[in-house]
Amino acid sequence: MPEKIVIRAPLWLLVLVTLSGTLAMHMFVPAMPDAAADLGASMSAMQMTISLYILGLAFGQLIYGPLSDGFGRRPMLLAGLSIYVLAGVAAALSQSESTLVLARLFQALGGCAGLALGRAIVRDTAAGDSAVKDQALLNLIMMAGPGLAPLLGSFLTLQFGWRAVFYALVLLGVITLLSTWRLLPETGAPTGKVRPAALALDYKSLLRSPSFLAYAFGGGCATTAIYSFIAAAPFIITMDLHRSVQEVGIYLALLIVGLSVGNAATRQLIGRYSLERLLIGGNALSVVAALLLLASTLADLLHIVSVTALMFVFAIGAGIASPAALTKGLSVDRHLIGSAAGLYGFTQMLVGAICTSLVGLGDDPALTAFTVLACTAILGQAGLWFGMKQDRRLSHNVLASDASAGHH
Repeated sequence: MPEKIVIRAPLWLLVLVTLSGTLAMHMFVPAMPDAAADLGASMSAMQMTISLYILGLAFGQLIYGPLSDGFGRRPMLLAGLSIYVLAGVAAALSQSESTLVLARLFQALGGCAGLALGRAIVRDTAAGDSAVKDQALLNLIMMAGPGLAPLLGSFLTLQFGWRAVFYALVLLGVITLLSTWRLLPETGAPTGKVRPAALALDYKSLLRSPSFLAYAFGGGCATTAIYSFIAAAPFIITMDLHRSVQEVGIYLALLIVGLSVGNAATRQLIGRYSLERLLIGGNALSVVAALLLLASTLADLLHIVSVTALMFVFAIGAGIASPAALTKGLSVDRHLIGSAAGLYGFTQMLVGAICTSLVGLGDDPALTAFTVLACTAILGQAGLWFGMKQDRRLSHNVLASDASAGHH
């Protein structure tokens, strides 16, 4: 029986799909004071628009992944993007804080379709080195969101008011929705039916896989540990390093450059080095950088140059390790790619949310952030090592089984 030929989705479209969900996460942050003043809302209500968004991104991916295994990637992505656009319009037209908070939740539930399904589509249509290269680019886009979004949000709010942020997101959503409708083929092999019991079994299967759990946890730590620094950066840069608020955006943008360098390195090195070496080597770079940052803080030797340089190295390590971990995690079971992408994305967002919330503890933002960064990077390395150990054990058992069968 001839193998089904799958038409590859345009990579630029997958970039747009992934960007829509992550850009909206932090783009609203600079507009929060203006929105609070305009709607007569409290700052705690405005904070809800961020925390609920992260929760929406996390839990939404658990839904889209398995549904796309049943109904197909294309219809689920079109449904998600439609919700994203409608929620963006509702947010832009909000006249009360409760409407805005609810609209943000639905915006996240729509936007997270791109996060989960963009990765699944890459895994459907590319294999081996090609999949790692494409995942590296999508991973960069996911990480670039928190770094670039506040700069864009600040500009729009300053020039046109806080509602302009949502109109810009709606425009991006409409372009992405129309492009997906016109250009995206169905890349999965939908079964045409989805039963809650079957979904539970899919997740149960993944949760019983030590290999998948190790890569999801390790990859989540490698990718979103950096959120702890992003959340604390305004306080570290102004309080500990005595620089102006205006410089915060510049230093965060340098992190995105570091992630870009790491992702570019992965795309170049994947032909010469094994996925496992890139995985462990990349995250080891992050571990060393985080430990040096923590040591510098404890020794009271923090300086803007050393902090920027070490965070740049940390970002390079994350950029190298993250796409490799994602590819390994999604390769655990070829029949559950959508569910695996959803559960992997949920784990990433959960780790990111925990890291971000932990930064609020303690009186010294630098000490707290770099402690969280170092601990998360070390835990990530342990998870990745364990995943590789499980893979070796599995392949050894398969070889032993084949040899035994051949002997008989």
